[in-house]
Amino acid sequence: MNSMPLASRPAAAIHDYLAPVFAQYPLEVVRAEGVWLFNNKGERVLDLYGGHAVAALGYAHPGFTRALCAQAEACNFQSNAVPMEVRLRAAERLVRFAGLPFTSVFFVNSGAEANENALKLAFRMTSRPHIAAIEGSFHGRTAAAGAITWGAQQKWYNFPRTPFDVSFIPRRDESAIAAHVTDKTAAVIVEPVQGLAGAVDLGAQFLAALRRRCDEVGALLIFDEVQCGMGRVGYPFAANLYGVMPDMITTAKALGNGFPCAALLTSERVSSALKLDLLGTTFGGGPMACAAMEAVIEAMESEHLLERVRRVSDYIRANCVVGPITGHQGAGFLTGLRTTRPARQIQAELLEGGILTGTATDPQVLRLLPPFILEEEHVDMLRDSLADLPA
Repeated sequence: MNSMPLASRPAAAIHDYLAPVFAQYPLEVVRAEGVWLFNNKGERVLDLYGGHAVAALGYAHPGFTRALCAQAEACNFQSNAVPMEVRLRAAERLVRFAGLPFTSVFFVNSGAEANENALKLAFRMTSRPHIAAIEGSFHGRTAAAGAITWGAQQKWYNFPRTPFDVSFIPRRDESAIAAHVTDKTAAVIVEPVQGLAGAVDLGAQFLAALRRRCDEVGALLIFDEVQCGMGRVGYPFAANLYGVMPDMITTAKALGNGFPCAALLTSERVSSALKLDLLGTTFGGGPMACAAMEAVIEAMESEHLLERVRRVSDYIRANCVVGPITGHQGAGFLTGLRTTRPARQIQAELLEGGILTGTATDPQVLRLLPPFILEEEHVDMLRDSLADLPA
């Protein structure tokens, strides 16, 4: 009988039972600190991808770690049936951080779940059968969220039918909005800066046109800020950046800095329609998640991280159009670098040199989603590495 503790066995001795559904980088991470990942050889890699835009505070952030440890010791979980002050505090902190006229927060577990509940509310309030989304969108892999994700039905949707009618508005095409947003439309859902598509900034003018059309026909406007929200564009939300107020915002990813959590923020129009038992969740709003959210917002505010995002993202744009990079797009730390060659080639070459980046559904875009604690000296490393690559 093998009595060696599992943690000390060679990696080859552990059978891989994981579902083979994820392509993986040639990088095994054993620990992380700040903006650095460390592999099993002790080598460090600069993380400019942040675990799909999640690690807003980077790694081993002391305030975040203390908050989770303290909450785990006090009470690691209770359901929403039991009142908890930490849940009230997290909701108030999130609304105040947003700086927008939202009046309620519904905590859930993931961006897809937040989007599902936003759509459910839109259908309940309007009794209409149709949702308008945007070409290039990604909203999640569940039944409703997948139905409004561009290209999902051809690639991975796999449900026999969508649960409602869907149409897709061409990006930034204001002239097409009226044909897609009618008196049959319950809601328009939009990523103000599209993430997986390659950091595509839809712009204030297009978003304002969506707002006007929703008001004209009585539809709701939902901003999916799962990736671009919670400070990633250098403001609390893209709604702040563009000056367009939606009826609902969904957010996740950076909200918990790696602890699974998400939120649906609703305006008074939507909040007034909420009733007991209309929405539900088991783990959403758990005390550990709420402690994580509080700690993230505290760090963003006390360490002035939104100002840093704006400053350092400007530095990226001013200095990283070198080598195989021809331009940039997006906003804040949701940045797409346009490439002369397939972005996956450049991503692989950068990783060989100790820098982790992301790609996008656009094969000519290298996507950057770094922690908000990134500094100019780290950008200089990216610039120098890019400059050394063949165009």
